[in-house]
Amino acid sequence: MTAKNPNLEMPKARAFGWALRPASASHFAIHQRSNGQFCVVLNHALLRGVTAEMLHWWFLHFPSLKVRLRNVPGYDGTVVPAYALWHPSDHHSAQLRGTLGPGGTSKVGAKIHICEAMQYERYGWKYPVDTELGIFYVDGDGWAMGRKVPLLGPAMVLRIHFRDIYDGAQHVGVHYHYEVVIGLSGEHFFARWINAKLSAKFGPEFFSAWHQHNVIEVGTFENFLAPLYAQRDRGEELTYSPSMDPVAGSESASEGFDEACFDARVAAVKATSDPYAWQAHAQPSML
Repeated sequence: MTAKNPNLEMPKARAFGWALRPASASHFAIHQRSNGQFCVVLNHALLRGVTAEMLHWWFLHFPSLKVRLRNVPGYDGTVVPAYALWHPSDHHSAQLRGTLGPGGTSKVGAKIHICEAMQYERYGWKYPVDTELGIFYVDGDGWAMGRKVPLLGPAMVLRIHFRDIYDGAQHVGVHYHYEVVIGLSGEHFFARWINAKLSAKFGPEFFSAWHQHNVIEVGTFENFLAPLYAQRDRGEELTYSPSMDPVAGSESASEGFDEACFDARVAAVKATSDPYAWQAHAQPSML
């Protein structure tokens, strides 16, 4: 498929041979308020073979990491951005800008430019993201990014939460939970006008396509993150081969983790008049 922007071409899909998660392996809800603002809650299935420490390392480093692929058709020996492993077909690029952390890492106050398309192989560039967002939170329990309107406050915030899960003393995986708020919280005419503009681009239809995209994206952490994290002291260029997949041949979790948490968060956002206060994106994780 061709891009709407003739100067933008999606890289060839990577055939890693991974078993990609279906959207049903999650809990998902969209709530739209009367002023046009809307909220998304996505609760993922438990991530196996991954720790919160690995995820924190990923969010600090992924925009600058390079990975040499081995035994991937069409890519053998090719160096690609690590972002290309985070989804086999939907990711174009991610770049950090502004004042960065040590070693050029993600930092609160920096900017990240993301270019991707939701379910590219199905829709092409129908649901694109090609935008720069501010980094609002990066720590050992999550990540937040978004955009603020001067004098009016947040207009878009995407907040990721993650937490290690144990069965007794045994680590069994990570609970990964995503919340998005789009639009201004006010009831005035200007807020409704801004929200209508945002919904035209990033509305419920967009996020329905994003749902499957994000379930695949998060699920791939099981396939590549641990092998990359094990090479974290090697510098910016790492190596990955499908033979390094730690969960190859095993069955992934088939439903969202902790449905009670999901239900409580959906009920709370429906009850609030200020979804950004509910989201508390700059505070430690609510998990």
